[in-house]
Amino acid sequence: MGGDAADDNGNGWAFRLWGLVITLAGLFIVSSLISILSSGLESKLEELRKGHSFVCEENHTLILGWSSRLFLIISELAIANANVKKPRIVILADQDKIDMEDQIRAHVADIGRTKVICRSGSPIDLAALDVVNPQATKSIIILSPEGYADPDAQVIKMILAITNHPNRRVEKYHIVAELRDAKNSAVAKMIGKDEIELVIPDDLIARITVQTSRQVGLSSVYKELLNFSGDEIYFKQEPTLVGKTYGDALASFAHSTLIGLQSDGIAQLNPDMATPIQIDDTLICIAADDDKIQVLGTPNVAISAISSTSPSPIVKERDIILGWNQRAETIVREMDHYAVPDSELTIVSELVSTEAIVNALMPEVKNLNIHFMLGDTTDRAFLDTLNLTSYGHIILLCYSDILAMQEADSKTLLTLLHLRDIEAQKGESYSIVSEMMDSRNQVLAEIAKADDFIVSDELVGLLLTQISENKQLAAVFSDLFDADGAEIYLKPVEDYVCLGQSVNFYTVVEAARRKNETAIGYRLLNQANNAALCYGININPVKSGTIDFDAIDKIIVLAGQ
Repeated sequence: MGGDAADDNGNGWAFRLWGLVITLAGLFIVSSLISILSSGLESKLEELRKGHSFVCEENHTLILGWSSRLFLIISELAIANANVKKPRIVILADQDKIDMEDQIRAHVADIGRTKVICRSGSPIDLAALDVVNPQATKSIIILSPEGYADPDAQVIKMILAITNHPNRRVEKYHIVAELRDAKNSAVAKMIGKDEIELVIPDDLIARITVQTSRQVGLSSVYKELLNFSGDEIYFKQEPTLVGKTYGDALASFAHSTLIGLQSDGIAQLNPDMATPIQIDDTLICIAADDDKIQVLGTPNVAISAISSTSPSPIVKERDIILGWNQRAETIVREMDHYAVPDSELTIVSELVSTEAIVNALMPEVKNLNIHFMLGDTTDRAFLDTLNLTSYGHIILLCYSDILAMQEADSKTLLTLLHLRDIEAQKGESYSIVSEMMDSRNQVLAEIAKADDFIVSDELVGLLLTQISENKQLAAVFSDLFDADGAEIYLKPVEDYVCLGQSVNFYTVVEAARRKNETAIGYRLLNQANNAALCYGININPVKSGTIDFDAIDKIIVLAGQ
């Protein structure tokens, strides 16, 4: 333009002027286009940041709600899905997407190839549910939300939102939901029907607390069975065993452990040894993986090493509960199921209101004589007045009903440290089961002494994850935690095999079979304080390997009592 001549009677200047106008118009149009693109991109990024975009994933695990046990569930799902081609976890919660992602990064160290997708929105909002694509899910976990006066009402609304969604899929959902109050389970089941499995934390923790108080080391056994890093429970049909009895089939596996049968959809652990295996029966086994469940060879059983010792008779018990929360009532009722008549239970609480609750419980129990004491369990002078060695088991509960999680755990930890110090000074030994709400506080408690701990968030999170991966496990764990079904016991080794000689686990299995019990492992007490060795717990050992047991060691069995 600058080189155009102006000797054409002024026409060159007209051309320059129009060129300038067109150039400026072009700049305006281009800048407007850039502005539109920039604004649209920012809008899209803001939408993604807020977590409102549609999730295109399929066959994913959907988690509704947010709670402190979410991080454990993510960790366990990542381990469980390590061999899955495209493992995906989708979370829908009424929180900021960026905050959720930051918290997950801070609390979950390694999720491998698993991709975690967070979306912000209310889980009871149908529009928000559509975003996380529930129609394509593998399983759905509903967490009891924190910060609600009635969290069960929110959980029931979430179940309704999924099952009654106008665009719901034809296939049945696999839903695992957490409820706080057992009385709401009937309503939840009525809505979810056979699409839902329920986990009630307080009831579960109460049952495990009682069982663990009676069987030192049991909580480590449960953690081993519930997490995905070790051996797990699998279901498998095995045509080659059809016609054999359950007892005969126990020694048919070298690298897995048969623990029960599923017939007509009903799971039974440690059935009668004479129960025949039918063609449609499914074996329930403990194994490192389902491909490890293989029928192998003839077992080598040392009959001469099997002990003929009779088990010790059940005697009256004298136990004590230190502390109180809403789970304590269920604990007392469960203890009454296990106790022999005229057993004693002392309850110590600093809450004056506890005495009225205990007095109301007394007519309900049949085998326990209950005594109440008012006192501060963190007061060393008060603890010194208790004759702790006269009690067979000490159950230490946290005041979770009136205190925040960390404050309740701090109070429990202080009491535990006092008990351990009294134990050391007097040269006494106590069987203590401590309830810790936050699993991180367990590490602090183990500084004093490694023992059994009921970590609420951890056990509930593990159970939710297991059932979300395999719906059939709900019936197995229900039987396992029920006082009326088969349960796990740690019994003296000398009740099964003779000491002073090496024996393989085939021999232990046969010794337990003769007592109508299923041996699933053993505990070496010289490793009881070693967390790296799972406190001496060995579940599903290789049966051909030999072991040298000491008199203090235990055999882990499934039995009726």
